[in-house]
Amino acid sequence: MGIDPRDRKFLGMLTPSSNTVLEPVTTAMLAGLPEVTAHFARFPVTEIALTQSALGQFDDSHILRAAELLAHAKVNVIAWNGTSSGWLGFEADERLCRRITAATGIPATTSMLALNELLSLLGARTLGFVTPYLDDVQSRILANYAGLGLHCPAERHLGLQDNFSFSEVTEDHIAAMTREVAAGGPDAIAIVCTNMRGAPVVAALEAELGLPVLDSIATTVWKSLILAGVDPTRVLGWGRLFAVK
Repeated sequence: MGIDPRDRKFLGMLTPSSNTVLEPVTTAMLAGLPEVTAHFARFPVTEIALTQSALGQFDDSHILRAAELLAHAKVNVIAWNGTSSGWLGFEADERLCRRITAATGIPATTSMLALNELLSLLGARTLGFVTPYLDDVQSRILANYAGLGLHCPAERHLGLQDNFSFSEVTEDHIAAMTREVAAGGPDAIAIVCTNMRGAPVVAALEAELGLPVLDSIATTVWKSLILAGVDPTRVLGWGRLFAVK
């Protein structure tokens, strides 16, 4: 028997326009949940930097237009599947979620707010980072997490700016960076970027390293499922975060 159309759950995802990873990875994560589908709306994001033009990509007005289109599909949740508040400051995501819900009536979340919630639930006090970003972007991320009381004992970043280029980083390279960060002894490791192929290697890395590895795409799916009223523990093989409640 098929799914009763009335039982379907729709996860709305706001997606950087040059991203090619989060859509297939999100769809793969949801493969075992036949009543749940993800639906994507894009807005312009082509580079990650601290220049005025790059920061301007994340103006709420651009994102809200995309959110309003997702609302036409009667999605159960709208998630900003991106990591910009890592360098903009987490209050940017908090404000965005309020504005999305005010405009659409739909609950909202983001990759980074979900990550922060998971870190609190896990009781992490130190956090390692793996990202593709530039030096100054990485420094801003570390400073914002220090403001939350999370010390970074080790990090790796690639010094890249072009958002499309993040998708060309191999899984083996991401795994190697994660192992190097794990040697610093953090309580958890965050792979911060929704256009890098971290999620497919998380389960194997956690088994090898004995640490929670929290990928940005996975954090978004975890919180989106909760807001949509779906048990995230049904997602299997994508990391221990889906067992966290």
